[in-house]
Amino acid sequence: MLRLSAAQKGKRLPQGQASPSVLSGSAPGSLSAVIASWYRTSEFTTLSGSTQYGYKKQAEGLRNLHGTKMVANMQRRHVKAIMVVKAHVPNAANHDRRILCFLLDHALDLELVEINVARGVKKLRVSDAGYHTWTEDEISTFLSKHAVGSAAHLTLSLMLYTGAGRTDTTKMGPGNIAGDRLHYSRQKMATRGGMLVDIPIHPVLRACLEPLMDTTTFLQTTHGKERSPNALGNSMRTWCNDAGLKHCSSHDLRKACARRLIEAGATPHEMMAITGHRTLAEAQRYAETFNRSSAADNAMGKYDGI
Repeated sequence: MLRLSAAQKGKRLPQGQASPSVLSGSAPGSLSAVIASWYRTSEFTTLSGSTQYGYKKQAEGLRNLHGTKMVANMQRRHVKAIMVVKAHVPNAANHDRRILCFLLDHALDLELVEINVARGVKKLRVSDAGYHTWTEDEISTFLSKHAVGSAAHLTLSLMLYTGAGRTDTTKMGPGNIAGDRLHYSRQKMATRGGMLVDIPIHPVLRACLEPLMDTTTFLQTTHGKERSPNALGNSMRTWCNDAGLKHCSSHDLRKACARRLIEAGATPHEMMAITGHRTLAEAQRYAETFNRSSAADNAMGKYDGI
């Protein structure tokens, strides 16, 4: 009502002040209030559940540290200072920058700021390698620790032989199988109409799934409930630690699947059909990285023969 009253008088609210009806529960114009308001926008509510969870986790971290500060007072140096704290993990610093870009875009819509200062801040440089990729030795180590039939063994097999992420893996069940093929729609692409993945079932994965064809979902709990992606991630963290693989994670298995496909001779387009990557550029980057590694091994083998 405050904004409507000001508009009726032909006036604009002072920069840094927003309608209490829009930003409730926090000081108007504060970063905390902008975060609360952003959660109610269509830009946020139409994201997939897993993306919402990730963004909210990052936004709440920013709220805990800087929630009482006024967005109207934010300058580029403040954004840089927030990123510097995580400079030793540049991906995390860049994630904070991304969330600040979203939040300040929303602050622009609310007429709290005149410019999005976060978009003028450069990302920190990250290693081309990105996430760790499981090696064959690490896969063997994990499987030697966790026997066939265990939830750990099944999780690794599902993710390694489908390239699916945690959210999609937890939802997979007999209903996703038709003959010798497994099909699902990637949840991460749900806001873009989904991306259908339809792949043949590898014999190793088939052997793991055959005893589970009377379940609702393959990774369901002992009580028959569908596992949540976060619970699966926590379990995978424990299973990796138990196997002495503290630098491995569930996310890395998707990259391991891509590595195996490329090193087996799959083209970037063929890899995309399995992993559901959205852009050829990303698939090509994977191909170039893993082909170089494989080519180096072959080349050194030839060098040894000289």
